[in-house]
Amino acid sequence: MPVRLRKFIGTIAIVSLVIVYALTATILATLILDNRPWWAALLYFTFTGVLWIVPAMFIIKWMAGPPVNRR
Repeated sequence: MPVRLRKFIGTIAIVSLVIVYALTATILATLILDNRPWWAALLYFTFTGVLWIVPAMFIIKWMAGPPVNRR
């Protein structure tokens, strides 16, 4: 796969991941953190704010993979 196409697909995947992840984390927060103390919300949003990096890391690693050698 050409590098430009891989980067284009990866960019769309990361943007989609961030949108879906943010909506899911916010919906879960409204359901889970309804009558919880402030520190529970702080822990939840700290954890979910860092957790999206794991799948994004794999997408970026795939995007930056070795280029295809054409001979």
